[in-house]
Amino acid sequence: MTNNHITTHVLVLGGGPGGYPAAFKAADLGLEVTLVDLEKNPGGVCLYRGCIPSKALLHAAKVLNEAREAAELGIHFGAPTIDLDQLRGFKDRVVGQLTGGVGMLSRQRKVRFIQGRGQFVDSHTLAVTHADGSTSQVQFEYAIVATGSRPALIPAFDIGSERIMDSTAALGLPEIPETLLVVGGGYIGLELGSVYAALGSQVTVVEMLPRILANGDEDLVKVLAKQLAERFAQIMVSTAVLSMAEVEGGIQVQFRGADGEPFEQTFSRVLISVGRKPNSAGLGLETIGVAVDVKGFIPVDAQRRTNVAHIFAIGDVAGEPMLAHKATREGHVAAEAIAGHPTAYDPMAIPAVVFTDPEVAWTGLTEMEAQAQKRPVQVTRFPWGASGRATTIGRSDGLTKLIIDSVNERVLGVGIVGTNAGELISEGVLAIEMGATAGDLELTIHPHPTLSETVMESAEAVSGQSTHVYKRK
Repeated sequence: MTNNHITTHVLVLGGGPGGYPAAFKAADLGLEVTLVDLEKNPGGVCLYRGCIPSKALLHAAKVLNEAREAAELGIHFGAPTIDLDQLRGFKDRVVGQLTGGVGMLSRQRKVRFIQGRGQFVDSHTLAVTHADGSTSQVQFEYAIVATGSRPALIPAFDIGSERIMDSTAALGLPEIPETLLVVGGGYIGLELGSVYAALGSQVTVVEMLPRILANGDEDLVKVLAKQLAERFAQIMVSTAVLSMAEVEGGIQVQFRGADGEPFEQTFSRVLISVGRKPNSAGLGLETIGVAVDVKGFIPVDAQRRTNVAHIFAIGDVAGEPMLAHKATREGHVAAEAIAGHPTAYDPMAIPAVVFTDPEVAWTGLTEMEAQAQKRPVQVTRFPWGASGRATTIGRSDGLTKLIIDSVNERVLGVGIVGTNAGELISEGVLAIEMGATAGDLELTIHPHPTLSETVMESAEAVSGQSTHVYKRK
């Protein structure tokens, strides 16, 4: 492909959950589209090394946990044996099937796909370097930057040891370590920690802040924390990691605890999970005058347009929240804007889901945010101990809560912790987007017995008349 010169109407740089939906939407709108990505098929980090492989492994973890918990029902299994090669094979087949499917959809839409690394050389030209060292150039009228993000690194912990992993390395399942330290109590660390704990590792989580999942409401996180305390060896909050050093058989880690006193422990492996950083460097953005903020994000307007009118940015590289579904919506908006359609990215609610067991999900205004903003709200909670469906599946530890405007009773926020919370939260997203009131949810007949009834009964609680929760008058 050396010295190839390609012209296109729309260039999309990055084939992740923002990039390929943007390319597909633009093609569906009749535009000529070229998609550039490093992998042989679109999919990005989410499909190759993030959302999808982690959920495949979390499914395996759930199966293991349910098998162990079946004894409470009088069903007894022998001790499981884990074939790591077969488990890796399952994960890789899932990834291969989905990325291959996206590749087929790209061809069906006649999106030109180029595998390689792209860099802007001027405001209408992208240079692409291919794996064999050859280069090509793509001339475009419009460009959408969708280059995503990468795991954040802490230079002090980069000691050149294979025993220290980021999330990408951890998803490779190099082994089942006897002991594993997870640095960071966010969703990525807790999800991967849950996988390794189910596989047999003694998992310790360390978090600098006073609690895990610090951006989630405390009443929801408390339910998850109780379960994780039973499955993990330790959860250390208000604790800082001072240093790491490789020693025989592991990594020696020095901590400073909540009391200010230092202490040390040794672990077989360490997983660093302290957030992600946008991939905006090395793209030639400075060459074409695209602004980048101090954190590396590309500022955009409501149509996802940068300060350079024909250049757009979407997904992780365009700012928080760094979520695949947010990127997808942004990609659609950018494509519609390029096609000349009246459009804007203006969601009322973006759901967040932590795929642990139990799952934690929330959308819209959280109780913490309402308190910080001094919003007049009513908060209702429905404990899953009063849910027939939750009780029949042995998962009565959950909770569903609503954040309701005290003036007009509109639904402002929804939070759920419990099995399948990630599936249930969509009703909350729709309620907020449609401007629904608590009365609308209360009058919507939900099937029985289901977990979705907990949303209805939370709404009933606004009037103090929840069927399965008695409120003393």
